[in-house]
Amino acid sequence: MNFETPALISRLPRVGATIFSTMSALAQAHGAVNLGQGFPDFDCDPALIEAVHQAMLAGHNQYPPMPGVPALREAVAAKLLASHGMSYCPEREITITAGATQAILTALLAIVHPGDEVMVLEPCYDSYAPNVELAGGVLVRVPLDPHSFRPDFERIRAALSPRTRAIIINTPHNPSATVWSEEEMLSLAELLRGTSVLLISDEVYEHMVFDGAAHQSVARFPELAARSLIVSSFGKTFHVTGWKAGYVAAPASLSTEFRKVHQYTVFSVNTPVQLGLARYLEDPRPHQSVPAFYQRKRDHFRAGLAASQLRLLPCSGSYFQCVDYGELGQPSELNDSEFCQWLTREVGVAAIPISAFHNSAEDQMRASERKIIRFCFAKQDSTLDRAVALLNQL
Repeated sequence: MNFETPALISRLPRVGATIFSTMSALAQAHGAVNLGQGFPDFDCDPALIEAVHQAMLAGHNQYPPMPGVPALREAVAAKLLASHGMSYCPEREITITAGATQAILTALLAIVHPGDEVMVLEPCYDSYAPNVELAGGVLVRVPLDPHSFRPDFERIRAALSPRTRAIIINTPHNPSATVWSEEEMLSLAELLRGTSVLLISDEVYEHMVFDGAAHQSVARFPELAARSLIVSSFGKTFHVTGWKAGYVAAPASLSTEFRKVHQYTVFSVNTPVQLGLARYLEDPRPHQSVPAFYQRKRDHFRAGLAASQLRLLPCSGSYFQCVDYGELGQPSELNDSEFCQWLTREVGVAAIPISAFHNSAEDQMRASERKIIRFCFAKQDSTLDRAVALLNQL
């Protein structure tokens, strides 16, 4: 007997496989060097693995407190104070999450009511728009400057309305590798002064800021911190993206609402990983060394491509390098999505089209004609060298 599965109306009718899954599958099918999806192909510090291992052996394998292991929340608070001069209460204002993507969705579910507007600055990470939709919010897309990828405060001001509930910002920025300046943070604070607009500040690449610059976290600006949920990622910082561990720092009133949703979604996060991270954070040198580590990789990759036909865009932070392929002759006639597929199949290197970080068909089409693609350089030198050798043949 055959039974029919009841039909349903999709909550995300426009969502299919992500560009990252698509390009990774294409890279695997063609044996290409995968510089598309943003994860390292090297291991983390063995001391971090050992710290987690010891926590498991010690029997810490049951539920932790819902907001996170106290030792880890205390370590995060200490890091934020040392790095940015802002004091967060570990008990009431730090919550450990199952990665940054979960944290952003939980934040939106906690603060957005049906019909509230949420502003995103495009191009932006691909989870933002469906997260807003799941929360019942109305997505308001504001373009970054198409040449510099910097925030356009006049456009942001024009997009604000009485229905604006939140703005999602991201620095260092994925995909462009742009880093917000102190002046831009102050401009944002001035723009929002007197409003009830909240900020979700995606700072997952906080420790990947180069050339001696400082990461301008919203935690450095009390006026912004008072209205912000800061999201970060241990996975990004310590090269363990598969562990899916992050945190949110926010004022107590915002954290209370965040935790109400958190406890009914994931409830809590992997106990031995939390304890291992807490132990590892006792020494600040590992996270303090991350900028130099990735700057060397950036410089190595850029030096390898310096003589290529690809035009390298500035890279001030994150582990992404964007390039313009518009001078390549016949391949440059392809839009960015077509070019990435061609590059994977015919050249053997996978990248991500910038148009994938836009949320409307019109914006995607406009972005696709700018001929800009994104590479990830969080790879072993040997991986980068293989990719460089292939790309220099273009």
